[in-house]
Amino acid sequence: MRGRRFGTTKRVLVWALAGAVLLAAALGGVTVWQNTYALHEERVVLRHDGKRLDGVLATPDTGRGPWGLVVFVHGDGPVDATHDTFYRPLWESFARAGYASLSFSKPGVGRSEGDWLRQSMADRAEETLAALAWARARPDVDGRRIGLWGASQAGWVLPKVAARDQGLQFVIAVSPAVNWLRQGRYHLLAGLRRDGATAEETAAALRRRETVLTLLRNGASFDEYRAAVGDAADMTAARWAFVTANHRSDATADLPALRGTRVLLVLAGHDINVDVTETESVYRRILPASRLEVAHYPGATHSLVDHEVEGSRWRLTATAVLAPRKLYASGFLADQAGFLQRLSTSR
Repeated sequence: MRGRRFGTTKRVLVWALAGAVLLAAALGGVTVWQNTYALHEERVVLRHDGKRLDGVLATPDTGRGPWGLVVFVHGDGPVDATHDTFYRPLWESFARAGYASLSFSKPGVGRSEGDWLRQSMADRAEETLAALAWARARPDVDGRRIGLWGASQAGWVLPKVAARDQGLQFVIAVSPAVNWLRQGRYHLLAGLRRDGATAEETAAALRRRETVLTLLRNGASFDEYRAAVGDAADMTAARWAFVTANHRSDATADLPALRGTRVLLVLAGHDINVDVTETESVYRRILPASRLEVAHYPGATHSLVDHEVEGSRWRLTATAVLAPRKLYASGFLADQAGFLQRLSTSR
């Protein structure tokens, strides 16, 4: 009896192991398939301001150029050319519309030289203009069909670039802020509400914010910041210098430069970083209705990831690995491709 029971158990374990191996192989195959994109990626280098910027030019893997081009302008943080692969589904959707994508790692990220925390929004605009000039010199790029895609903090860069480059065909602005200080207050209060902060905690956070604003107005050093605020949390000396240089940013004065450009404004319903109501109001007030399209995604977060997915760590990880195109809110990828296709047919 024991021998038969042991043999049965052994067979069950063998079949279970075999099943696990087959499942792992299947999942591995799905992962490879889901992370394979209809693109040709070329590593490229831009020399700007005496420094090397490392980037990727992603072109459609079928057909022949010259291609239209989407030049990416990153949001905040140390973003590499692919945004840790987050951009590839976007690149693929643009490729299906006949557009290539160009993205450079921020200074100091990956192989790019420099330090992005030393940049102002004007510096970032200059960098983007250099990328546009580099792209127009390539025979595989159609200089009549070049535009910008920018997210979040790029909202202060895109109109600055448009003011200097009259040849832009379009701008896609994803979750862009308008005013740095108002955005900061909105983000603070939205985060406190999300976390269920008490009235006392909210009041304390607002008092701390007023202290920080006074320090910024006075041009305080990082040491003065730490002495006044106490725990610096994730604030570093380099980050404080970056905030000091950029906290007066406001897109309102620069937005009129986009009046002659087709603009797609992308807004999320669960955005705790940017007050999308203010952003839409300002864009509609300044830009002509004939040049502006507004796309709302009620179920999306600031990064245009589905709110339910982003709210679950295991779902976010599984989706990123097994179905990265499903990270984004429903319709987001197809709508942007459709926007570019409409531009091509209206030429």
